[in-house]
Amino acid sequence: MTATRRRLLRTLADADGPVSGPALAESLGVSRAAVWKHVEALRDAGFEIPSGADGYVVRSVPDYGGDAIAFGLDAPDAVEYHDRLPSTNDRARELAVEGEADVLVVAGEQTGGRGRLDRPWTSPPGGVYASLLRRPDRPPAHAPVYTLAAAVAVARACREAGVDAVIKWPNDVLVAGSERKLAGILTEMEGEADRISWLIVGVGANVDVPDGALPETATSLAVEGGDADRRRFCQRVVETFHALDPEAVLPAWREHTVTLGRSVRVETPGGTVEGEAVDVEFPGALVVRTGAGRRVVHAGDCEHLRPA
Repeated sequence: MTATRRRLLRTLADADGPVSGPALAESLGVSRAAVWKHVEALRDAGFEIPSGADGYVVRSVPDYGGDAIAFGLDAPDAVEYHDRLPSTNDRARELAVEGEADVLVVAGEQTGGRGRLDRPWTSPPGGVYASLLRRPDRPPAHAPVYTLAAAVAVARACREAGVDAVIKWPNDVLVAGSERKLAGILTEMEGEADRISWLIVGVGANVDVPDGALPETATSLAVEGGDADRRRFCQRVVETFHALDPEAVLPAWREHTVTLGRSVRVETPGGTVEGEAVDVEFPGALVVRTGAGRRVVHAGDCEHLRPA
């Protein structure tokens, strides 16, 4: 999507009523013919944009797609949409190498999705598969806080859609009670000694996916009776993530987690840690009370050993 198209969408989304062609041309710094071409492209993409004596107004928006997600999105990201990709994280990494920033890569379907530890991630049609490319002014050690921020954003979007979602440390979003998986987050980064060069936060969420297309341990908003509007869900995740200050992430994460207070077993690169999960420390380490004392786990595979 071009910068002009993005500004046109924002102008139409923010308007209280019709906007004239001349007014759009002046505000965008383009010709009226260019405005007409962009409007025609949006119509071809499924937007209903009638034009009358007063100008252009958006009557309806397509169910999904790049322009649909960008319309009304309260975040600075340009949206790059693909019907199908091997991996949105891989595409975002290509853009990072090219020097891009503040880009949201979205795919209608992934053919090579993956989770943590390179596990395969089932990505059938109907899910939200999106990767945010950012360049935060933070040291590499702070990268884990963005995983927690994304988990909070996804959990809140699920709750707004009518499904009570909780977070399992560090990156799984589950349905409260059954703990069937709704979504996962995969964060990747490249950095120098003192700063992050680029950071990619990938989200895979089961939104409008039927039960038969999901693994046995997973579920979706549609299956749980929630609002399965992929466009709105994607927008809310991005907007919430953008609005979260890193310093405010941990309190928000604690409000949504189901891990604290549980007996856990965490497989770490240094061995197994087993005990009670009692807290989380910045930038996202899990504090476990064990028989041998307090352990701070920075990375690992967490298993809940008993129900809450």
